[in-house]
Order: sequence, then C-alpha cells, then structure tokens
Amino acid sequence: MKTDYEYMVLGCGGIGSAAACWLARRAGGQVLGLEQFELGHPRGGSQDHSRIIRLSYHHADYTRLTPHTYGAWAALEAETGVQVVHKTGGVEMAPAGTPYEAEVQAYAAAMDAAGIAYERLSASEIMRRYPQFTLRQEVAGLFQGETGLVDANKGNAAHVGLARHYGATFLERCPVHAIRPAHDGVEVDTPQGTFSARRLIITAGAWADELLLPLGRSLRLSVTQEQVTYYATPNLRDFAKDRFPVFIWHGPQAIYGFPIYGEVATKVGIDAAGPLVTAATRTFEPDPVRERAAEDWLREHIPGFLGPKLYTKTCLYDMPPDRNFIIDALPEHPRILVCCGAGHAYKFAALLGKILSELAIDGRTQYPIAPFTLARPALTDPHYAGTFHI
Repeated sequence: MKTDYEYMVLGCGGIGSAAACWLARRAGGQVLGLEQFELGHPRGGSQDHSRIIRLSYHHADYTRLTPHTYGAWAALEAETGVQVVHKTGGVEMAPAGTPYEAEVQAYAAAMDAAGIAYERLSASEIMRRYPQFTLRQEVAGLFQGETGLVDANKGNAAHVGLARHYGATFLERCPVHAIRPAHDGVEVDTPQGTFSARRLIITAGAWADELLLPLGRSLRLSVTQEQVTYYATPNLRDFAKDRFPVFIWHGPQAIYGFPIYGEVATKVGIDAAGPLVTAATRTFEPDPVRERAAEDWLREHIPGFLGPKLYTKTCLYDMPPDRNFIIDALPEHPRILVCCGAGHAYKFAALLGKILSELAIDGRTQYPIAPFTLARPALTDPHYAGTFHI
C-alpha cells in the first residue's frame, strides 16, 4: 500500500470530501482521505437529504462568500452530472417590533453590503405568495430567490466519486491514533499503518479537538446534539419544492424548514437548541421536548406542514465560542490546516474544500477568509463570552 502522499485529509464528511476532490483535481493520486467510520456515515454533521443553501446571511463576512458557494457546487454538478442544489426560494421572518426583528435587518444589511438582491415582505405578502403560512401577527420578512437546499448525501458521494476519478485514495474505518509533525511534512498513525504527507488538512468536526490537543491546540469547540424531524404531510402538492420555500423563523428559537425532498415528507429543525455532548457520549435518541416545540410552532404558523411523524434523526454541531468558521494553518505547525464549519457550513462545503486545496497547494487563497483565523479573540481569550445564536 502506498503510504507517502503530498496531501492528506482527516475526516471525509462534507468539507473533507470536498477538499479531497479539489486537491485531486490538481494533485491526482497524491491525495489520501482518511475516515474513521464508513464514508457517508450518520455520526457527524454532514448527512441527510437536505441542508439549506442561501445567499442571505447574518454578516458581510459570509455574504462575501455565499455567491461563490453556488459556483463551487455548480462545478461539481457539471463534472458529475449529479444535481445536488435545488432552488426553492427562501423566506426569513421575525415577529415585528421584537428584538428578533434586528436579526432580519442584519441579514438585509449584509446582503446590501454584497449587492445581493432580495425583497422585503410583510405577513400579508408572505401569505399571499405562500398561502401555506398562517401569520396572525406582523412580521419583518425577507425573500431571496436563490435560496434552496443542497443534498448532503449526494454532495458527499459526488465529491468522493470525483476525487477517486482523479486518483485520490480513501481509507474507511481508519481512525487516527496520533499525528506527528515532521521536518518535511506530517506523519499519521492508524490501524492500517503510518501515512505521511507534505500537507495535512483536518476536517474532523466534533472530533477535531481530540486530534489537536496532543499538538498543543484547542479550537474551544462546544459539541451539541441537534435533530430534525420529517412529517408525512398529506398536503403533498402544497409542500412540493416548486410551491413552498425553505424558511427560517427568527425568534426565541430559530426554527427552519424545508419543502418535500428526499423523503415524501416535510422537514423541520431548531437551530443550535440541543444539549452539550461529546462525540463519545452523544446518543441517537430524539428529544421529545424539542419535537413538541417545533410542532407547536408549526401548528400555529404552517398547520398543513404537519402529518404523521415519519422519524427524527440527530446530528452533531461543532461550534467555536463565536460560532464562526475556522480556516487556518496551525501557527506552531504550519503544514497542518484546520477547518471547522461551526454547525452551519454544509452550504459552503464545496467552496471550503476549494479554499483548503488552494491553501494546501499554493499557500494562499483567492477568497476572503481573514475573519476566520485562529488568532481571533474567540479562540485566544479564555474569557470570551460567545453566543451560538446567528
């Protein structure tokens, strides 16, 4: 077995599989991806049928990047013939006259800064356009037509398949026991042998700190167990993806949902609402309290969305204290790059993979990633008071 590579990726979920793919486009067979479980496993955060993709975001640091995400996914679709992005349009709402209205205004300001077009909608305008909604109070609403969903299962598989086409190697069920910086690269010990590379990219999600602590580095990650629920709505035509948008409700709980896709069912979740866990202690058991909270909100605002509960599935968020991305090389070990998606990165996965490949091969990237450095206060100040609400 070949053991010496130019580039190695640890963790082959959404971001890692994309990084391996973009690397292999340029480096061919000099790319190795290591995955501790099977490829496409459900234990992390890059899974399921759908994740939101959108140009809208809460800060200009992200709206400078969001248009490029669509281009990165389009490149994958063009090469593979696999459609992973489905545009539905998207509605963001907050109850008017409450502090949560400021969140919607921040989204609008960030889109203004990037020159992204959107519409402001009142409650009556939302209901006129989408009669599935029942809004009994005024809202501050935004509509952005490019919003939609990206299929995580297909996206990961397409990245892996294309990477293999270009010559990359993937080893499944291959956990990492140790990482050792060397004078001309990095060595990684696994049950399948020791592998070396000139550059190492760590995209290990909830397991990242476990790998980095022996190297003297912590990303200060909080890992939470999140969940989404599918409902077998009887109103199939009303909630088809050509008739119903992706939505986000900004309130005491950030509730988001999807039209029918993947399953013959609608899908809802509450962002960053789960308990703190570790990758070892998490369970796969649904939380009925959060299920009821989402159902109560849906019963009031989108009653036709509901139907018999098909199932609830869990995933992990891995979040730095400020819940912003991390994309950087370790200052003490510059041949090692790390990327953390902070529980909201799947929409960016194809682009983040491209960025990581540029950093690994060229030592720089064309994209504006300065805000996502390891040197920021959230990661250097032990007293930093963070928030996970975005």
